[in-house]
Amino acid sequence: MEASDEERPLIHHLPPQEQCSKYTCDGTVNIDSKPALKQSTGNWRACFFILGVEFTECICFYGVSKNLVTYLTSVLHESNVNAAQSVSIWIGSCFFTPLIGAFLADTYWGRYWTVVMSILVIILGMIVLTVSASPLFQNASFYNGGISRLTVYLGLYLFALGTGGIKPNIPAFGADQFDGADPVERVTKGSFFNWYYFSINVGSLLSSTVVVWVQDNIGWSVGFAGPMLLLGFGLAMFIAGRRAYRYKKLGGSPLTRVFQVLVAAVRNHRLNLPDDSSLLHELPGVTEGDYRTQHTYQFRFLDKAAILSDKNCAPAAPSSPWRLCTVSQVEELKMLLRTFPVWASLVGFFMVTAQMTSTLIEQGVAMDGRVGRFTVPPASLATFDVVAVLALIPVYDAALVPLARRVTGRDRGFSHMQRIGVGLALSAVAMAYSALVEARRLAMAAAAAGTRMSIAWQVPSFFVLGAGEVFAVIGMLEFCYEQSPASMKSLGTALVQLAVAVANYLNSGMLRVVAAATARGGGAGWIPDKLDEGHLDYFFWMMAALSVLNLLQFLHCSIRFRGNNTLSSS
Repeated sequence: MEASDEERPLIHHLPPQEQCSKYTCDGTVNIDSKPALKQSTGNWRACFFILGVEFTECICFYGVSKNLVTYLTSVLHESNVNAAQSVSIWIGSCFFTPLIGAFLADTYWGRYWTVVMSILVIILGMIVLTVSASPLFQNASFYNGGISRLTVYLGLYLFALGTGGIKPNIPAFGADQFDGADPVERVTKGSFFNWYYFSINVGSLLSSTVVVWVQDNIGWSVGFAGPMLLLGFGLAMFIAGRRAYRYKKLGGSPLTRVFQVLVAAVRNHRLNLPDDSSLLHELPGVTEGDYRTQHTYQFRFLDKAAILSDKNCAPAAPSSPWRLCTVSQVEELKMLLRTFPVWASLVGFFMVTAQMTSTLIEQGVAMDGRVGRFTVPPASLATFDVVAVLALIPVYDAALVPLARRVTGRDRGFSHMQRIGVGLALSAVAMAYSALVEARRLAMAAAAAGTRMSIAWQVPSFFVLGAGEVFAVIGMLEFCYEQSPASMKSLGTALVQLAVAVANYLNSGMLRVVAAATARGGGAGWIPDKLDEGHLDYFFWMMAALSVLNLLQFLHCSIRFRGNNTLSSS
């Protein structure tokens, strides 16, 4: 098997070659819907605006999420388990709504306008949160706990709705600024994903330090209002860069195209597949902006959607797309299906990272937060996750990739599968270390009442998880963008966000099940409100074991994925 087999593209764009030196060759247009000039649009000149609005949105998102469990327990007086569950459900919702945002962008609004409208919804949600936390609101005569809870969750879920338009479309819109038919810009696109994740974590760093400090020491309303105003400035800058962007033409509803294949395959299930795949239905001509996709032999049942007739003859009149689809349309669905086993592995990874906003913070609350002269809020420990990302991305991009490129011969140095696999392994290491720390903390608390372990012992957990994100998350973003059909790039990147959503929902359910199952018979269980009476270390060991199983499943899937791509390109 050749080294390049794994990443050989299945989609081939067929542009008019004579225009490629002046205009982009991937069908992108400028704001006036004319072919995009290479010299005046796209590339890093456009990405600075895109990364800027991503940075401000991340300050808002992490400014809420990093300290939300503290807000729910201290202000709304929720229990540890209920607060952790509420945070997991909310974060899960923030990463589920990208499916809606991706659908709107690919089908109706385009990525640019979807981002603009979504930011306005986020700002509305932040206004509601700011008002709910303000002293004037809390001291009003009509104020009570029920109204407070309703207002807070209204703001949170408006935010969740708005962020659904940002998370899938910013990375896809940024990647659109690089011409996939240009060898130089194609390599630069890989660096964009690294710096996209870098900007996310700079926002996360400021949120974990400055915003969390403001919330804890000045007030929650100020801590919500500041990021909201910054996001408004980011929106203004994003709109100001509109003439520098390259825009993809809309290709119709991607979900409709997927369902058309499924329905046509079922309706044609009695027809016999021809031995020669060239007899399957395909459009006769290719024009500018069209894409052709190689036929593959995996998921053969779906090929029945492209059978012309039981005698392999062309129909006398155009057939309904719900009965007859093209080979390229069938292959689009196959491409999405091939990503799902790899995507499932990322769910397991994000179940581990979900502990940074739930159980690891609760563990930090039970530890001694004094470090020298300073008292470190537990939510600020996530800073070291961000520090790891910020330190390792430049090292990865400037040192590891060139070194690996010389060894492997790949443009990116590491394959997507290799990069994701390293991240999954690091997640298991982080959970094993957290279990050892918790066991030590419990031993100290039992040996001498009132003795607490220093919160600094949590730092390696967050650092290793940050290193895992550099490999797993960025690798998966590139993988989903490149393996997605041309008309479904936003949907492809939304799959990464969906993995976060599913992971947080599963984590919420798992916390509830573990707490209930281990507290039977009147015991404290593994995760009680007073952690000194429980065994959070057992929970971390369970997560470490699940991470190892997840890694083994991923290795199996990656071997099958390489094999399928080899067959499809032979």
